[in-house]
Amino acid sequence: MAFVSAKDIATKWGISQRRVATLCSENRIEGATFVANAWIIPENALKPLDARKKDNPKNNLDAKPFLKWAGGKGQLLKEISAYYPFEKDKTITKYAEPFVGGGAVLFDVLNKFSPDEVYISDINKDLIDTYIAIRDNVDEFIERLKSVEKAYLELDDADRKDMYIKARGRFNELKHMDRADLNPEKSMLMIFLNRTCFNGLYRVNKKGDFNVPIGAYKNPQICNEDNLRAISKKLKDVKIVCGDYKESAGFIDDKTFVYFDPPYRPLTPTANFTSYTEELFDDKNQLELARFVQELDNKGAKIVVSNSDPKNTNKDDDFFDKAYSKQNIKRVSATRMINRNSDARGKISELLISNFNN
Repeated sequence: MAFVSAKDIATKWGISQRRVATLCSENRIEGATFVANAWIIPENALKPLDARKKDNPKNNLDAKPFLKWAGGKGQLLKEISAYYPFEKDKTITKYAEPFVGGGAVLFDVLNKFSPDEVYISDINKDLIDTYIAIRDNVDEFIERLKSVEKAYLELDDADRKDMYIKARGRFNELKHMDRADLNPEKSMLMIFLNRTCFNGLYRVNKKGDFNVPIGAYKNPQICNEDNLRAISKKLKDVKIVCGDYKESAGFIDDKTFVYFDPPYRPLTPTANFTSYTEELFDDKNQLELARFVQELDNKGAKIVVSNSDPKNTNKDDDFFDKAYSKQNIKRVSATRMINRNSDARGKISELLISNFNN
């Protein structure tokens, strides 16, 4: 067997000599031997797959939420994913998420499985327009966002604040104009504002205007090009709808797994702020959703619903236990802010409600 130096292999593989030495020390090059303070390597050795590279197939396929989103389900994915039925029940070939929000569960499902049909919706038009813009014209979207990111990062704090306020005003102007041809600009601004505003909140007033102040970030990542391209690929064949969750009824059947993540029922009076739209989702709406879930259950769909657990603050509050009395209710641990007082923040329980056992 002929051996060559690490330098020769580095030239052959197009990587640094130092990287070759690291691969040798990690025993990732078969037959590599350390002799006289240097590595010698079989001439015909195969180059190991470099998991760090952006063109790694896994990195290309994985997608993650493009927005920070209040109530996002990132921390509960392990518990929610235990309910995914696609491997256990081969008759389930469709997926629906009628309160898609930031999409943590959506992208987890699409990273792991390939349902034949996927339906997502939300009543927040700005959010849905952004999903569509990324899906349908990601190149233009990235170009716009990169330009704004570059301009913002080059400014000092005072000029950043001025740029933010102008962007917020333009975003609200575009919201009220509601023109399809202006949606790419509006959607780009939505991500810019989300990445630079206070705590990544999306909050609107009664007029529907986004009113969150600027945040204090030194070097925010505004344009994650790799992730936006991954998202665009994942959304290619997804049906994206702006509308009430009840519009999903025509899509959902006995072949569908459905995940509902509605606005949570407030645990305290001060927790009830308008976060997503100018419309409230009160107890009447919660009970209507529970009835809708029962209708889908009668169709044969497999369903999971998440919500707050009233028993965190009132052990006698059986609101959801009664509303979903025919379903399975599981309490899982989560970290949430349930009060402005820091003493009231920390581990609480949330509800996962299902019509089947995981």
